[in-house]
Amino acid sequence: MSSPSAANEAPAPAPQDAARAEDARQRSDPQRVLADRVEQLYSQMPLGIVFTLVIGAIATYELWDNRTRELVLFWWGLVLLVTAARTALWLGYRKSEDRVGQAKQWLRWLGISALANGANWGFAGAVFFPSHTDEQQVFLAFLLAGIASAGIPTYAASWPMFAMYAAAVVLPFAYVLANFGNPLFVEIAVLVPLFYLANVGIAYRLNQVFHSGYRLRHAYGRLTEDYTTLNKRLERQLVELEEAKRQVEASGRKLALFTERAPIAVLELDSQGRIQRINHAAENLFGWPSNEVAEKNPSVKILIRPEYHEEFDTQWRELMASRVPLAHLRVRNPRRDGLEVVCEWNVTPLVNPEGEVVGVIAQGQDITRQMEADQLKKEFTSTLSHELRTPLTSIIGSLQLINSGVLGDVEKDIAELTGVAERNGQRLLDLINDILDIEKIESGKLAMVPEVLALDELVNESLVLNRGFAERFQVRFQVSGNLLPVKVSADRKRLVQIMTNLLSNAAKFSPQGEAVEVEMEDLGERVRVSVLDRGPGIPDSFRSRIFGRFAQADSSATRQKGGTGLGLAICKRLIELMDGRIGFNNRDQGGTAFFFELPKHAAP
Repeated sequence: MSSPSAANEAPAPAPQDAARAEDARQRSDPQRVLADRVEQLYSQMPLGIVFTLVIGAIATYELWDNRTRELVLFWWGLVLLVTAARTALWLGYRKSEDRVGQAKQWLRWLGISALANGANWGFAGAVFFPSHTDEQQVFLAFLLAGIASAGIPTYAASWPMFAMYAAAVVLPFAYVLANFGNPLFVEIAVLVPLFYLANVGIAYRLNQVFHSGYRLRHAYGRLTEDYTTLNKRLERQLVELEEAKRQVEASGRKLALFTERAPIAVLELDSQGRIQRINHAAENLFGWPSNEVAEKNPSVKILIRPEYHEEFDTQWRELMASRVPLAHLRVRNPRRDGLEVVCEWNVTPLVNPEGEVVGVIAQGQDITRQMEADQLKKEFTSTLSHELRTPLTSIIGSLQLINSGVLGDVEKDIAELTGVAERNGQRLLDLINDILDIEKIESGKLAMVPEVLALDELVNESLVLNRGFAERFQVRFQVSGNLLPVKVSADRKRLVQIMTNLLSNAAKFSPQGEAVEVEMEDLGERVRVSVLDRGPGIPDSFRSRIFGRFAQADSSATRQKGGTGLGLAICKRLIELMDGRIGFNNRDQGGTAFFFELPKHAAP
């Protein structure tokens, strides 16, 4: 262990390190650095508000007596008033649309709220300490010390704010101690400012670390932008090289594009938009014989509805000027027999070494049936959501009222029928919800709300939420080993959905009286959560399909246990949206271990 003097001697920064620091300082935007600090401070407010209410309630309970009842009530009212103001300030900041531009103003308001909060606690120490018993005085001293220390992490991004907050907490208390008349209290009053200065020094150092981190982050962001610009220049050069290669291989591509085996329509056009050649697929799709096209060279506008001819001419001129290929153009094309088909086109101009367009290749694929299928899918999804799910929810609610006895006693036979109806209705509602979730995921419409959360707490929460499900199947949930205090960035609601699905599957297929175990494993940069059961296991023939839609290994068992066959498919897609992976393993003594892995959240 080094001596204190050696520990305090900071090595002189190397010239290269100093140059990097100066470069980072110049590249960072001071306004954005300030905005990041303000964001950090406001992110701590919800926890501070809850902490103030809880500790204030405990202090009120401890200090309550008949002599000071009115004073304690007055102080508790101040706590609630200041807390309400801080909550309103936090909500206002969250709703602000210009946090960067108004960062200084938000910082000033936060400083005022911190001073008011600290003064509230300082008032408690100054007023209640002289008038209470020794035990309550010890409680107050301990409480104020904790309140002041808690300000260090809360206001670490702004040490002046911590200095104001802590001064408002401890200085009134130190004044009371100094004038109390007890020599010991006088000595403590002398030490309190020293401890206060030490804490301010710690906060100052943390503030410097935070500030340097924010500047470096923005500096690296600027560097990334520079690298992106450089990459774009390189991409443009590569495009030019590719264009030169395309010119050399133009003849070969023409021959390849017009092979009779091409499954899509291919048209060769000149720079004026006249059709030179078409392949066999284009003949079948549009009804124009290739020999007639070769003789007459009609304009490609025969495949465009007349009301769109003017728009087509404008786009064609832009294509000839830009020479940039167009992709995924959806056009409703009339056939020779008057019918219409919807095609998706890719259009590629062919440019010679002199920069002139010598031809255009258009590739079209008939997507009429695909669009009809998509429309039917949308209508089906809408029907599920509005015409089935909404009334089904009302039906299930009514059955639950009947089965719960709220509407009065019902006969046993009727109760059995309504119970069966409720369970089947719930299964149908689960199926509808699963189908809607799958549709949202595959269409990219599922909104994920990632947040930094404690994975061990979420696992515990899931076990509590699904305890009733375990009791229904006469199994129990238990934690194997210790849950790891690991934070991940994930969507809380969807992660609970994944845990619920894995736990419910394990409960359904475990023998009665067995335990379903949950464990966590540290994999370095990732963390794994496993749900282990003693069920019949996964058949080898089903292992490759287990995460597919409507996948069920044994339909008869599924009918007995309940399930839609969509749960694991949804879990796989959700966990992949959170940059994780999901899988399963067979257990040595029977059963299955389903697991998912997520990357750990890197602390800033």
